[in-house]
Amino acid sequence: MSLNQILLIGRAGNDPEMRYTPSGTPVTSFSLAVNNNKRDANGEWTEETEWFRVTAWERTAESVNQYLAKGRRVFVDGRLSTRQYTSNSGEARTSLEVRAFKVVMLDSPGGESSGAGAPPEAQSYSAGSPSGPSGSPAPAANNPSEDVEELPW
Repeated sequence: MSLNQILLIGRAGNDPEMRYTPSGTPVTSFSLAVNNNKRDANGEWTEETEWFRVTAWERTAESVNQYLAKGRRVFVDGRLSTRQYTSNSGEARTSLEVRAFKVVMLDSPGGESSGAGAPPEAQSYSAGSPSGPSGSPAPAANNPSEDVEELPW
């Protein structure tokens, strides 16, 4: 058994950019800034920022393109993948990207957080969800097993 999963909470570094593959599949990309606070050698608090390139596909791509904006706090559940490309100067390069399975908006559209945890209006967008913006179908009252989210592999 193997597992490739990454969970990130951060802020969108730019507005999402949506494009389509030649076969018509929507793909949305955005950058995600994840901050880490730590003490330096002098005991002073410093903040480091890690940047991630995130891509979402199909329905998730459409929802992310519609609702995400620069500065919004977001949770991303996905997997890491590498991509080979040639830079403008002709050098072969490798990029590490996150392919999002699930994207959850953690604050209001204006970017204000409503305290700890996700606010009641948090919106979740999942790959392959037939239910639209909520990300998962409503659980059946008589079947508690439908409350469990299926893993993506």
